[in-house]
Amino acid sequence: MKHYLDLEDLDDAALARVLARAGELERSPISDALRSRVVGLVFMNPSLRTLASMQAGVSQLGGSSFVLTPGQGTWQLETRTGVVMNGAAAEHVREAIPVLAEYCDLLGVRCFADGQDLRHDLADPAIRAMAEVSSVPFVNLESAIAHPCQALADWKTLDDLEVPRQGGRFVLSWANHPKALPLAVPAAVVAMAARRGMDVTVLRPEGFGLPETVMQNAARLAARSGGSLRETDDRALALAGAQVIYAKSWTAPQFYGRPEEEAKHRARFPDWCVDPSWFEHTTPNAHFMHCLPVRRNVVVSDAVLDGPRSVVVRQAGNRLHTQKALMVELLSAGGKG
Repeated sequence: MKHYLDLEDLDDAALARVLARAGELERSPISDALRSRVVGLVFMNPSLRTLASMQAGVSQLGGSSFVLTPGQGTWQLETRTGVVMNGAAAEHVREAIPVLAEYCDLLGVRCFADGQDLRHDLADPAIRAMAEVSSVPFVNLESAIAHPCQALADWKTLDDLEVPRQGGRFVLSWANHPKALPLAVPAAVVAMAARRGMDVTVLRPEGFGLPETVMQNAARLAARSGGSLRETDDRALALAGAQVIYAKSWTAPQFYGRPEEEAKHRARFPDWCVDPSWFEHTTPNAHFMHCLPVRRNVVVSDAVLDGPRSVVVRQAGNRLHTQKALMVELLSAGGKG
């Protein structure tokens, strides 16, 4: 494996190695596994956990890193193919990425969805175009339709909590939000839980069903792992016996690229905020998960987020451990140096 664009880029053996190594690195954080290695990080969109955990991880492994924010101290980058570059972008990724690969041993890039054309964003063209021209291992730090580093951290979190793989009851629930959000995290989360072999329910109000291709991929993974997948707007049915409620907002596919219409539709569901009442029919020790950042008392109430069910800080901590393990896996399998 040279690049990590999606959780599926790790076969079962590689995934097991990464998760095992993440546990080892959690117990013994400091090593020289990346001694004399340089990791390049390109953030086209804002970040807190991803940026901090990647830089901290590289440092703890004995390496060094540089961070670029295109348009802020560097040239603005163009990602589209066949475009006439007479706008704001002065440099194309087809040159920028190979050049950066000359300066580092591994390259990580965050590049969000355009949010205008659903079919275009589902194809994830920008991140794939950049990975294609990278001569060093390339890590997707969140793209239009994937957040595979979050998926790794969430898998480890579920293992840490001893939530069963086969037959574990996992609910991915849509939650309210002030604005339309991308599909990358829910797509990654539902695929992760399905591949883990869990009984997965996507809980969402009318009009917020995940795109068909996302659900088809999750169904394929569930069939392969012995898990199951269903989708419903019936909250009581979805939450009955659940061991995990993972809340995340995402845009309504039917209004994709039309934020004003989407906002009017979303305004119909203000009660989709996870509060203690959501846990009345779950298992007694059911956990609350969220990738962060999270809007308090919009997505989830203070009572849940600050209560014993919340494992959001553990999830964020596992970003560090799993990304360190991933970088070791990628650089031990190939790349420069």
